[in-house]
Amino acid sequence: MVTKSKLKLIKSLKRKKIREEHQLFIVEGYKSIRELLDAGLIAEDILIVSGNHQLDDLEPKIISAKDMNILSNLKTAPGYLAVFNMIQNQELPTTGKIIALDDVKDPGNLGTIIRLADWFGIEHIVCSHETVDVYNSKSVQATMASLARVQIHYTNLKEYLSNAALPIFPAVMGGTSIYTEKLPEQGILVMGNESHGIREELVAMGTPISIPPYGKLQNTESLNVAMATSVILGEWLRSSSI
Repeated sequence: MVTKSKLKLIKSLKRKKIREEHQLFIVEGYKSIRELLDAGLIAEDILIVSGNHQLDDLEPKIISAKDMNILSNLKTAPGYLAVFNMIQNQELPTTGKIIALDDVKDPGNLGTIIRLADWFGIEHIVCSHETVDVYNSKSVQATMASLARVQIHYTNLKEYLSNAALPIFPAVMGGTSIYTEKLPEQGILVMGNESHGIREELVAMGTPISIPPYGKLQNTESLNVAMATSVILGEWLRSSSI
């Protein structure tokens, strides 16, 4: 049986302050729950609505559909919800391919970028303090469990980049084309805010790069930050392996 106080705590995890206080976050959907458990994350509670059997081997606790709808962050509750302990991060990375995010606000974009990092084998994403919380429910859902395999760090990004020994590549409009600039094996790719891009003081720290537009849409707006990250990562891995 799940007590009222437990349900109240889980509901309160929708707030960043409470998540940080208890070092807990919510994951919904049996597939994401299973993948995070398989990756070694620890679940404090696993809750299901009666009639859902995908996680029966984990001995989940049954709650009412009404309670599940109250706890869920989704428009349609999937009937599976788990409370996980937050991941304990390693030290800030100093080598390898690294993604840095300056004030990325959309949780869906952050989650997608985490999935991309996982796909391309990038182990670390360094975020400014202004970047959206990785444990925001929309971010967590968008990661599709890649959260377990990519380390997310929050820090003073200006200070981190200032002390970095790796080459820095801010992604901007009008920078050197990624198809002519050979990106090195190791470095830091900086992606910026959806509306304002990367702060100028950070752009000045590295070699600005961009994705050149082709065809008739020369005056189109910039790509979505997650889309742009995907294109650049693909080219980075291709060019650095030649």
